[in-house]
Amino acid sequence: MSLQHESHHQVPSFHRGSFVDELESARTDLTHRLLTGESLAESPSTSASAPPLSPSHSAAPSTPPSGAVSPPELTTARDGDLVADSFAFAFDIDGVLIRGGRPIPEAIEAMKVLNGENEYGIKIPYIFLTNGGGKSEAERCGDLSRQLEINISPAQFICGHTPMSEMATKYGTVLVVGGEGEKCRQVAESYGFTDVVTPGDIIKNNSATTPFRKLTAEELANSKERDFSNVTIEAVFVFADSRDWAGDLQIILDIAMSKGGRVGTRSETFEEGPPIYFSHSDVLWSAAHDDPRLGMGALRGIVEYTFKEITKGKTLTTHAFGKPQIGTFEFATRLLKRWRKNAHNLDSPPETVYFVGDTPESDIRGTNDFNAKAENDWYSILVETGVYQQGTIPTYKPRSTVTTVLDAVNFGLRREMERRQQKKLSATNLVAADHGRTNRPKLTNVPRWLLDSTDCAVLSPSEERALELVAH
Repeated sequence: MSLQHESHHQVPSFHRGSFVDELESARTDLTHRLLTGESLAESPSTSASAPPLSPSHSAAPSTPPSGAVSPPELTTARDGDLVADSFAFAFDIDGVLIRGGRPIPEAIEAMKVLNGENEYGIKIPYIFLTNGGGKSEAERCGDLSRQLEINISPAQFICGHTPMSEMATKYGTVLVVGGEGEKCRQVAESYGFTDVVTPGDIIKNNSATTPFRKLTAEELANSKERDFSNVTIEAVFVFADSRDWAGDLQIILDIAMSKGGRVGTRSETFEEGPPIYFSHSDVLWSAAHDDPRLGMGALRGIVEYTFKEITKGKTLTTHAFGKPQIGTFEFATRLLKRWRKNAHNLDSPPETVYFVGDTPESDIRGTNDFNAKAENDWYSILVETGVYQQGTIPTYKPRSTVTTVLDAVNFGLRREMERRQQKKLSATNLVAADHGRTNRPKLTNVPRWLLDSTDCAVLSPSEERALELVAH
């Protein structure tokens, strides 16, 4: 456009007879604004009433206010709710959400935040990954739902023994140890194990097996009558914490020292016993007591130590599921993928999974080890409401330490907001830089300025017309 068409916007105009200082001031102002990409309509004196910029002269995109926060990437679920699709949470239970059978107060609030009661109004997918067991996933979910005042599905829940379900087709007759009453037998059968033996069955067949343990009337009624002379135990599974360490220890060792798992036999080499699996290896866990209590990992250690003592130096190698085993986190990854797909209509895996736990030796170690090989980011957060004691140095270092699970959820949510704001600013800066490179107005065909002795600028009509603004 020619300069004479801009006069009504109070832009300095050029015409015959202008004084040199006016001319040079206007030229300097014009050149500065052209080189910086500033619109002629945005001069300080007229910015309040300037008309909108044309596409060819638009200014660079404005930078969002420093305090602005953009929500994470969102997906609309089948029920119409907004769901964060780039991150998720996974929680240990004892010491994080529950302690001594009662909910930690902040846990209820944390669940509300995850379920959409936050400033962004978004739901955040989450699963539970506990080393505890002894009940079916459905029963555990029912208990936890009542405690946390929400609805929890077995499809988002992993017990210590849940991954054992994938071994049901591998073994025929198995010995299942631990838990209350017949619950672990029932869980094993629900997984598809076809022939489940319990310590009660063995004691009922031969009461001398455990001199100091006598079955109660209820245990006698529930234990199965069977002839063990032709029974071969193909594997031993410790599903849950033992309720009678001495009796269970004796029976596990008997099978470990047997000839190929046949009850009542004794191997000469002590190398013929079936494999022994523990659902986890936590030595300590957070219960109602002020100090952590002994867990299944302690029994595992006693089994291995006692076997070595009895066999005069033979080594018994047992296997463990649960945290910190990599296999359990791989199982959790598959479960989280299914849950996100079925419950939230999310097809892609989350970029980040925040795992919240209270035990450095299992929760933090497992998360960190798995993160080293996982395709996405597993971020470990340690809380101070369980096994870990504030002020001590954890054996395995978390990426963050907070006081409660509510702090952990808020930390993860805040971190995601900040990361996305940084991404947004970076993208804006790239667009602005590219816009400046390709769309900056340039002054072309500028005539040579002629000054006469009267200190006036003399421009011919043709030279005036040659002074144009061309946007490239």
